[in-house]
Amino acid sequence: MKTQKTKPDVRGAVEFIRVYRCLSVAAFGLASFAFQANAQPTWQPTKNIEIVVPSAPGGSNDKTARSIERVTHDKRLLIQTLSVVNKPGGGNAMTMNYLNQHMGDAHYLMIGTPTILTNHIIGASNLNYTDFTPVASLFNEYIVFAVKADSTLKSGRELAERLKKDPKSVSIGFATALGSHNHIAAGLLAKAIGGDIRALKVIAFKGSSEAVAALLGGHIDLVTTAAGNVADQVEAGKLRIVGVAANQRLPAPYANVPTWKEQGVNVVFGGWRSIMGPKNMTAAQTAYWEKVLAQVVAQPEWKTDLERNYLSDDFATGERFRTELKQDYASMKAVLSELGLAKN
Repeated sequence: MKTQKTKPDVRGAVEFIRVYRCLSVAAFGLASFAFQANAQPTWQPTKNIEIVVPSAPGGSNDKTARSIERVTHDKRLLIQTLSVVNKPGGGNAMTMNYLNQHMGDAHYLMIGTPTILTNHIIGASNLNYTDFTPVASLFNEYIVFAVKADSTLKSGRELAERLKKDPKSVSIGFATALGSHNHIAAGLLAKAIGGDIRALKVIAFKGSSEAVAALLGGHIDLVTTAAGNVADQVEAGKLRIVGVAANQRLPAPYANVPTWKEQGVNVVFGGWRSIMGPKNMTAAQTAYWEKVLAQVVAQPEWKTDLERNYLSDDFATGERFRTELKQDYASMKAVLSELGLAKN
């Protein structure tokens, strides 16, 4: 009897191949997606990093840069070395011009201050904050109004009344130039009380230490400066604070000093510190530094430094920081226009 050969059932094989192909395509698609996700543009420094400081060693700008240097080193937050480079002079012009020579190179950063805005507004510099890459706002350094311990001005209200009655009766010193944020603080006070903002008797010094020395010597009546710049003299009983331009009271030795708001005057103002990069930094470069700086400001050592120097945490990145810069530029321009100093 002849055996009948059965035809192989190819339908199952074909179906298997189809399923296999579908699974293979799906697996390839997932692998491709994962590869593309991991292949998003990234950046890391490949050489020494410079944080450029627009002032001499020892000042608040320099201390900020060196705090970043210390934290990144101690916590091993960077794969490359970081150094602080001081380039004082020209009201930040030296630092800004230096950074401008390294467009697109995220190995160069600078400590940014309101001077970037004010210099452009008053025409002292052609460079504005838009000529750099905003990376992160770090903190705010609120302004205090200091008088000599034996001054006849006993309170902020007395100062406000005198300035409103006769703006020239109080000589006001500050650093570092006419139109600086310390000058703006005095202007904001005059504006808030309805005084003649242009009639203020103001004197610009090269540094806060010179302004304080003039105050202690009895050569001027008032100094507007950062709280950290006069804390030692306040503790020693040499100076007295009549008003603080902060949202809330600062810690000792300022704990008993009322804010301007508590005294019925709506003045809140400070000098922020930020990290700015050169123009044309990529999104990946900016994201790298945002991540590193977020780690820096989260460290206990950083927070201790803020408290020790009477600084208020104001960390911001991205769109929020860019919006704040735009708003600050507009508000500072308004005051400087009233002072007759705005040219841009």
